Amino acid sequence: MPRSKKGKRGSGKAGSLRQEVLQLSAKASLKGNKNGVKGESGASEDELTSDILSHYSSASETASVQEEGTGGEQVDEQTAQEETEDKLKQCIDNLMDKSAKTRLAALASLRQAFSSRLLYDFLTERRLTISDCLERSLKKGSGEEQAAAATLFALLCIQLGGGDEAEEGFKMLQPVLTNILNDDSASIAARQSCARALGMCCYVSTAENGEDLIKSLALLETIFMSSYANREGALPTLKPGIPGLHSAALQAWSLLVTLCPASRLTVLLDLHLPKLQECLESNDVNYRIAVGETIALLVELGRDIDEGFEVEDSESLCECLKSLATDGNKHRAKNDRRKQRSIFREVLHYIESEDFSEEKIRFGLESIYIDGWMRRRIYDAFKDILESGVRHHLQFNPLLRDIFGLGAPLIIDPTVKANKISRFEKHLFNSAAFKARTKLRSKVRDKRADVM
Repeated sequence: MPRSKKGKRGSGKAGSLRQEVLQLSAKASLKGNKNGVKGESGASEDELTSDILSHYSSASETASVQEEGTGGEQVDEQTAQEETEDKLKQCIDNLMDKSAKTRLAALASLRQAFSSRLLYDFLTERRLTISDCLERSLKKGSGEEQAAAATLFALLCIQLGGGDEAEEGFKMLQPVLTNILNDDSASIAARQSCARALGMCCYVSTAENGEDLIKSLALLETIFMSSYANREGALPTLKPGIPGLHSAALQAWSLLVTLCPASRLTVLLDLHLPKLQECLESNDVNYRIAVGETIALLVELGRDIDEGFEVEDSESLCECLKSLATDGNKHRAKNDRRKQRSIFREVLHYIESEDFSEEKIRFGLESIYIDGWMRRRIYDAFKDILESGVRHHLQFNPLLRDIFGLGAPLIIDPTVKANKISRFEKHLFNSAAFKARTKLRSKVRDKRADVM
């Protein structure tokens, strides 16, 4: 979904570290006394990881926190901020440690911190240092470290938003992500994370750059197209783990497809829809589901371009979807059968009647409505990266609020909570905002068509 570039965001925005309070003063002094010299450079890696995870999972954005056992005295915000930043700085330093275990612990801690809170001001000053560390991990680390570094880089881009800082980082690490994704000898987990990171970082950082968009689309296509049927119509036999890689590449590709202009979309629809229909016969349930959702997304985009758009050989497609929506094969796991039937009932319903089962996502006092396959793909992509922190970012991150048409972050006065707007009014507002963005996207597609 196209957006205007964001430059430096102003300081003092909702969700900054100034809003957080952490009970670390007593702990820091105790550790300094207990560990001697270690107290000056920070805690051990296990203590450090525990502190960061504990802080970012428990701290509240607006709550006033009081120290336990001190008579209810309020923690000094400035001190708490400095202590928290010190912990994050120590994690960044640990990214360059010789010990792989220490680096992995630092990556895990930073991932939790990046997904749980907004750190734009803190990260803007250190983005080059972090990018250098992540590049080193991607080039020289084990498969596990490469996977963690790729995910953290995607989170870094989301934190920095759609501005020049994120684009600079993407141009720096795009070649490394590409090399790992193309390397058949690399870890499957690392390649999957690189596929997701490539899709997300391109979506966030280079939405207006047609050349980078084309390159990323083409790269991801080369990954999942190896699962397409051959000339005889037979699907290839894939090694264990490869369907998961194909699913990640297909989902990243479908996210970027939402940015394509109408002229490019027409080509992609003609090329991929027939081939994807054949992949519904895949033996891997997760890949089948990814294929089904991508087919529904492409059909929705086709209908967005042309109201009279029809799927070629739609009868055969609907028969296949009906079979998957009622699949009762006992050799499949019960949860897999349930998940598959649910998804393919939705896909079939949309293909036949253009109906979509709307989903409501609540966060704070607000909510968004997932009322289409494109909107679902975008939301799911951010959820895959941010995990449980997606609602916090919807509430405070200007990038996500721009993408979903939510406007500036709300500043809530507790005295006016009783005057919330009705659910129906919220629904109308969200629908109107999304329709406006759809019209804007169509206009930008036309402009980008010349580039592509």
